[in-house]
Amino acid sequence: MNLLALDTTTDQLSVALARDGQVWQYQGAGAAQASSGLIPAIEALMAEAGLRYAQLDAIAFGSGPGAFTGLRTACAVAQGLAYGAAVPVLPVDSLLTLVEEARERYAPQAHTLRVLALLDARMDELYAAPYLYADGRWQQQAPFGLHTPEALPAWDGDALAGNVFTVYGERLPWPAALPRWPVLPLATAMLRLAPALLAQGAAVRAEDALPQYVRDKVAKTTEERLRERKALQPSTAPVVQASVSGPLTG
Repeated sequence: MNLLALDTTTDQLSVALARDGQVWQYQGAGAAQASSGLIPAIEALMAEAGLRYAQLDAIAFGSGPGAFTGLRTACAVAQGLAYGAAVPVLPVDSLLTLVEEARERYAPQAHTLRVLALLDARMDELYAAPYLYADGRWQQQAPFGLHTPEALPAWDGDALAGNVFTVYGERLPWPAALPRWPVLPLATAMLRLAPALLAQGAAVRAEDALPQYVRDKVAKTTEERLRERKALQPSTAPVVQASVSGPLTG
């Protein structure tokens, strides 16, 4: 299959391209830099592989959870390229991509594997979801969750995987003996997942592709900030005396 995959859910930009079993990949700075570096990276890989966008079977992108700006960037680029080339878009869960990268790197011979995926959500919180690998495929065993380190659920699986171990360290509630696999969701892992996901009918039309947001809100609106600032300022309104018996409202 000819597949393009891109992930900008973390501070690392990851792009990979597969053509007839051969893989090209690029990794660079993500976060704020992803919006300027993503399309040039894609163009360079497509040129290397000698592919046109219309020759792709699908364009996969990391759909979240993850950084808001990164999710929107990846989704918008995947949509634009797919729409112009009339190819489908494949949204891929970022935590699923993460556990697949962990399996390939740390336990490639495992027939069964239970891994808890952990992705730093900033603001002193983590995204978490448990996965089971069996019969050559992954199954998500519970919905994504957003937790503080101390409120993470109990886990008695085979390993932890993600980018949270340096950040949160001893605040994580599990014993040190439980294997901790430091990985990020990479586009090459997405390429390995894509054929099975496509066979399951997970691809969508370009206009129907959407990111997955677990956290509803990451910042206050301008209106909310102005309202709070106004509330902290001393009142300049004249004092009015009233003889009503109930509380003043307005």
